[in-house]
Amino acid sequence: MKRILLIATGGTIASTEDGNGLSPALTGEELAQSVPEISGLCALDVVQPMNIDSTNMRPSDWMRIRDVIVEGYADHDGFVILHGTDTMSYTAAALSYLIQDSPKPIVLTGSQKPMGNPFTDAKLNLYQSLLYALDEHSHDVSIVFGGVAIAGTRARKQRTMSFNAFISVNYPPIAYIRNDRIVRNGLHGTHQDENPVHFYDSIDPRVFVLKLTPGVNPGILDALADSYDAVILETFGIGGIPEFGESGESFQEAIFRWVDSGRTVVMTTQVPEEGLDLGVYEVGRAYADHPGILRGDDMTTETLVAKTMWALGQSRDASEIQRLFYSQVNHDRIPMV
Repeated sequence: MKRILLIATGGTIASTEDGNGLSPALTGEELAQSVPEISGLCALDVVQPMNIDSTNMRPSDWMRIRDVIVEGYADHDGFVILHGTDTMSYTAAALSYLIQDSPKPIVLTGSQKPMGNPFTDAKLNLYQSLLYALDEHSHDVSIVFGGVAIAGTRARKQRTMSFNAFISVNYPPIAYIRNDRIVRNGLHGTHQDENPVHFYDSIDPRVFVLKLTPGVNPGILDALADSYDAVILETFGIGGIPEFGESGESFQEAIFRWVDSGRTVVMTTQVPEEGLDLGVYEVGRAYADHPGILRGDDMTTETLVAKTMWALGQSRDASEIQRLFYSQVNHDRIPMV
């Protein structure tokens, strides 16, 4: 019988109402006991590194979850992480970079309604996540939620209340779970043994997301310089960057000043789907080949945050950061041609 490690971190799935709003209270053991249908599926071990609302999840907490998986890796066949939905996409992306080429599945799930709610989605999500983690074809990091398995680098929370809360952005879902049946799309093969699991133990949390809005002052980059090593810049459309802010300062000067000082800029788009191409319009082409400016292509902002933190955690050399950033990990990017 396979052995699965259930890692409880809090979130809505573990929440109860105490008169001041929902907050995590149930333990991992209590959550497992709430779904008697999982009894007999596997040998289940439960750990509880934290019990928090995922709004309070920080990069240091990603490392705590990573450490739990590393410590239990040899003794378990798979891992299911119970997590709040609000930042689940960030955690899934971070674990995709911290634990690469894993032949053992690492599955994140949660719920839109607490386990104790009479109309909860928690029971089915937990049950199907365990089924997916036990399947011989499952590997690497993924989110299983609402009957869909999504690569850990491609998930985004799209809905705040509906049970199908997550979508797979710019990449097909890995599989659909229909009751007890896993239906795969054929794009994801089994793990190749020649690529052993690779654990990473450092990230740089000094990464900021800046969304462009009409008239924003380019001087915001100078204000961020003391606190951050990289900025994820959400541009307009397919890669449009205004020439000047309301103050009259040039965006190009401010961005080039940032990267020429040894910091990193990652260009992406604030449009949800289809990605960025800096070469299409004149207002983006000037940035396409400038050293220190990286292109997010079709990656999600959540994944860009995690990947940039990971890349900067491995090296301060610009060429090595670029190599790491443009490497493909867990289906995270399809380069724009």
